[in-house]
Amino acid sequence: MFNVPPFVRGCVAIFLVSMSVAVSAQGGDAVCGNPFQNAYGPFDYRTATAKTRKLVEDYHFTPRVEALRGGHTSSRPVGDLEYTLNDFPNHHRALMSMMKLALREGKGRPDGAAISIACRFDRAERFSPDDAMVKVINGLYLIQIGKAAEAVSKLEQARELDSNNPNVHYNLGLAYFDLREYDEALKSAHLAYAQGFPLPGLRDKLKRIGKWRDAGK
Repeated sequence: MFNVPPFVRGCVAIFLVSMSVAVSAQGGDAVCGNPFQNAYGPFDYRTATAKTRKLVEDYHFTPRVEALRGGHTSSRPVGDLEYTLNDFPNHHRALMSMMKLALREGKGRPDGAAISIACRFDRAERFSPDDAMVKVINGLYLIQIGKAAEAVSKLEQARELDSNNPNVHYNLGLAYFDLREYDEALKSAHLAYAQGFPLPGLRDKLKRIGKWRDAGK
């Protein structure tokens, strides 16, 4: 069981517009289900056609499944999430939902899942190593389970791939904050908010301990 704070920490979030865990999976291919072969796909979610996405999402990644209220092809969401992630290993929103399910259950491998959330991140990163958002979601997971130092490493990798992504800077700032590296957290906060990140949580955390300064001051 993970010793984690309440499932939704208001300031820890990824704002998903439009639309290996660093605790990397042990055993590599054997544990995490390589090779990447599937009856349908797999496809890179970023470049898949709208028709390809629709064929899977209409039957498996429905709003009910994404919100973890239940499954579409069965009573529980885990099977539909796994189907979606088998077809699109780097499906950002499906990864988020699977991560939330793991946190909600307090298990690295949600009930009924074929592989762990660590394996899901491992597979997504190997399938699409240039996808910064996969690393951001991975980093957020690490923050949630209290592994801030590993989250910083993962989020710095994301920053190298996409320095213009406010999600990267915001969550990196949260990881720095948890490590009490407040100057770095402030720098990341300024970058996130300058790029339009909408949630005030990181700023509020810095204000509460007297470490917030407006940019340029």
